[in-house]
Amino acid sequence: MHIEKENENLIETIIEGIEDVKGENITLIDLSEIENSITNYFIVCSANSTTQVKAIAGSVERKVRKETKEHPWHVEGIGNNQWILIDYVSVVVHVFLEEYREFYDLEGLWGDAKVTVIDNHNG
Repeated sequence: MHIEKENENLIETIIEGIEDVKGENITLIDLSEIENSITNYFIVCSANSTTQVKAIAGSVERKVRKETKEHPWHVEGIGNNQWILIDYVSVVVHVFLEEYREFYDLEGLWGDAKVTVIDNHNG
């Protein structure tokens, strides 16, 4: 998979932010070849509790701000903490409680996209 350098750094930083708070089942969905897609990449991960959903989202925002100086264009879902979306325009992060991830099935919804499962470094 070829990822532009700018997006590659942002994607790596987001994944590190997820891993810092033990987010699970991290998946990168490459939408860059999909006509009329709303972004180039989705990064999807799961959490075991609403507390962890919020913690992962906070970790991603802090790490991205510190490492890349980027701020999200838009954030949704803070408050219910069942599905938080963090929109960096070219990369959109989805942090789900597991049952919500299964219900919305973004990987299935974007079946034409290239899906890459990220090996967690949490051990």
